[in-house]
Amino acid sequence: MDDDGTVTYLLVDGENIDATLGQSIFGRRPQPQERPRWDRLLRFAEKHWDQPVKGLFFLAVNGELPMPFVQALIAIGYRPVPLSGGPDDKVVDMAIQRTLEAIAQRGDDVMLASNDGDFLPQIETLVDGDRRVGVMGFEEFRNSGFHALEHRGLELLDLEHDVEAFNVVLPRLRVIPIEQFDPLDFL
Repeated sequence: MDDDGTVTYLLVDGENIDATLGQSIFGRRPQPQERPRWDRLLRFAEKHWDQPVKGLFFLAVNGELPMPFVQALIAIGYRPVPLSGGPDDKVVDMAIQRTLEAIAQRGDDVMLASNDGDFLPQIETLVDGDRRVGVMGFEEFRNSGFHALEHRGLELLDLEHDVEAFNVVLPRLRVIPIEQFDPLDFL
């Protein structure tokens, strides 16, 4: 474990991940067994950088708090961040942006689970060489602006292939590096 007190903040934009799964990967609402195992993101982040992780799961709540889901998040180690706002407010994006800005004032590392380019300015600020920064998402749907930050140290992680967050193989069409090609996947 890191002994200087540094932690990894794992910020989860669950709406973005779920929307990408539904609209871009499945073309329908994902079934419960097709959604990420959120606890695996926490475990991956902790193991990957060998230090404690504080998981924040951001939720837009219009009306009643989804208590079964919130309680499940708490049980696996997340701190839910339920948010509300006006009809045109992207409350999850706004809150994650503010949280990334606050982390920039600290020395902690950060992993963001999202494909959303709305966070590029804050991630660009964080990739300053003094901390580790990663973005978890789906490589073929990740905003291309994140790729431009790789040379500065941004780590790009695939939720299915790197994090292994799913219990099912997702029906994704992606370019396969030859060293990862398994013909049995196609037979």
